[in-house]
Amino acid sequence: MIIMMQRRIKLNLDEVKDFVAAASKCDFDIDVFYNRYTVDAKSIVGVLGLDLRQVLTVSYDGYNPEFEKVVSRFALAS
Repeated sequence: MIIMMQRRIKLNLDEVKDFVAAASKCDFDIDVFYNRYTVDAKSIVGVLGLDLRQVLTVSYDGYNPEFEKVVSRFALAS
């Protein structure tokens, strides 16, 4: 059983490409949301449409070691 994961991240414009590329390699759904906006993490246009000045929340229910490594780079301390 895989538990729904939520991580808080902060991205800048240059990091979006790496984040989306890592998410695209996963075979499970990954959502990024801020306030009432939710986008597919595999969509560069969607992620760029979010306010990157704010803390974003990533939500997913699968496991991919490479994606975990990338998310950890952008994660905020809990």
